[in-house]
Amino acid sequence: MASAALICDSEPWKDLKEHVNVIEKKHLRDLMNDVERCQSMMVEIDGILLDYSRQRVRLDTIGKLLKLAEAARLRQKIDMMYNGDHINSTENRSVLHIALRAPRDKVICSDGKNVVPDVWYVLDKIKEFSERVRSGSWVGATGKALKDVVAIGIGGSFLGPLFVHNALQTDPEAADCARGRQLRFLANVDPVDVARNISGLNPETTLVVVVSKTFTTAETMLNARTMREWISSALGTQAVAKHMVAVSTNLTLVEKFGIDPANTFAFWDWVGGRYSVCSAVGVLPLSLQYGFPIVEKFLNGASNIDNHFYSASFERNLPVLLGLLSVWNVTFLGYPARAILPYSQALEKFAPHIQQVSMESNGKGVSIDGIPLPFETGEIDFGEPGTNGQHSFYQLIHQGRVVPCDFIGSIKSQQPIYLKGEVVSNHDELMSNFFAQPDALAYGKSPEQLLQDSVPDHLVPHKLLAIYEHRIAVEGFIWGINSFDQWGVELGKVLASQVRKQLHLSRTKREPVQGFNFSTTTLLTRYLEVEPGTPSDSTMLPRV
Repeated sequence: MASAALICDSEPWKDLKEHVNVIEKKHLRDLMNDVERCQSMMVEIDGILLDYSRQRVRLDTIGKLLKLAEAARLRQKIDMMYNGDHINSTENRSVLHIALRAPRDKVICSDGKNVVPDVWYVLDKIKEFSERVRSGSWVGATGKALKDVVAIGIGGSFLGPLFVHNALQTDPEAADCARGRQLRFLANVDPVDVARNISGLNPETTLVVVVSKTFTTAETMLNARTMREWISSALGTQAVAKHMVAVSTNLTLVEKFGIDPANTFAFWDWVGGRYSVCSAVGVLPLSLQYGFPIVEKFLNGASNIDNHFYSASFERNLPVLLGLLSVWNVTFLGYPARAILPYSQALEKFAPHIQQVSMESNGKGVSIDGIPLPFETGEIDFGEPGTNGQHSFYQLIHQGRVVPCDFIGSIKSQQPIYLKGEVVSNHDELMSNFFAQPDALAYGKSPEQLLQDSVPDHLVPHKLLAIYEHRIAVEGFIWGINSFDQWGVELGKVLASQVRKQLHLSRTKREPVQGFNFSTTTLLTRYLEVEPGTPSDSTMLPRV
């Protein structure tokens, strides 16, 4: 691979550095008045509509970023990843989380061996085991069905599965499949976390899943020993084999711990922990809670994005566009942070998961060749579901510092509510803020406007996750780093009121959307195309 030191010496890089001076003379409100520009900055792929018109870019900026991608050999680096090359050079490993959700007939090789059959061997084993537990054919030491699962892991063995679990909890189909069951995640070595996780649980009906590749992770193993004591003190030491299983590669230590090696589910060194939610790390506990068919849908959605990332032209490639925009914001415009703002409570654990995937992957100051980087890389990721964040940190974003934001909305709610007498439904109230806040940030108010004023979520977590995984890879490929080794708020309220009024008029009197910029008009119109309460696939509305 070309070294990171070379990319900042390339002509496209220098061209972008000069281009910053041009962009800094333009206010976003002026850019947003260009309808052709805004129209070209909307890309829709399989129900996911990306609108990046509020980024500080012109049409030629995107062209320059695509030239930078060419100079950084982005296409070749993506091919190398998909071909199983050891792009994790410091650990001499392939990077193949794409294989974890590949179809059975796909050929993806690492060191000359197709790894897909191994993946499906474990997936089939998880399916069979989870069905036995869920049906009651696998019972605990006292003959009682195992209805509750505690998954022990930390970092990537915890944040990803927890995100997906939270996203599925309120999905009607998944919730129905999980009826009568509980899934809890134990990560912190703080005994308070243990106490909270076992509160209300009965050892007789509890199954513990210990997730540790080496079975030596200190926090995880202490928590595992604590849960083992909880089980054995109540049911006897012989009960451990019936109430504890493992996700690990160290069968010797698993057996020594007291877990039957036959009840161990493998994963591989070409899977980084923060990318492992699609492996047994996530699939096993999630299948025990929701059933394998539900989890398989999640895997299929991620695979869909894997194919899109590999085959789509860069001009319409969601992860590539998002990755290039992040490089532009961080390295060229000098914005170190990014806010991830999902207007869906089901995505409340999305920002913490991406925080780890992104900051652990790209939080590096040397190139893949070990050369200190003369430019900034990586993003400080934070976030909170809307509208909670609006009453927390949005003030700083509006008037304190420039923070690029990812607004994520869903056209349909998992749990729609419409109270009699209310102007709009609960979900429309939420989405009023989703549409208003990006415009509040993009436009702000001119001095003239201020003088006139008296101024004292159905969900697609599978595709969203894969988009962010690949976006992070793109950033690393461009920067030349190894991503795989380890008062403004009030204005937002005013704009939300305008959106709320429009939603009410459109829902009740079929009045067309008007009085907004092209981007907001387009997204609002698209949002209104789906009648509340009608069964259909949701569309995510990312706005960055």
